[in-house]
Amino acid sequence: MNTMNTKVLTAHIPLPLAEQVDLIAARLERSRGWIIKQALSAWVGQEEERRRMTLEAMADVDAGHVVDHQDVKAWANSLDTETPLPVPH
Repeated sequence: MNTMNTKVLTAHIPLPLAEQVDLIAARLERSRGWIIKQALSAWVGQEEERRRMTLEAMADVDAGHVVDHQDVKAWANSLDTETPLPVPH
């Protein structure tokens, strides 16, 4: 048995979303709580990755590792031509 400490969180969920959770739980033969825990874990992981990537991007900007906007526009505009420009660096 899992001896991990837990905490009960309460949230008001729109009825259509709650019904979808119930349907998925039934289809997977899992509890509603298991479904919510999986979804919340995935979301937290996604948010942590988003924060990591944002901090990495901000460090790149601070270090001057940027591409000029006009270079990006010219590259993007060239993509639907017969001779697209190389990706700007």
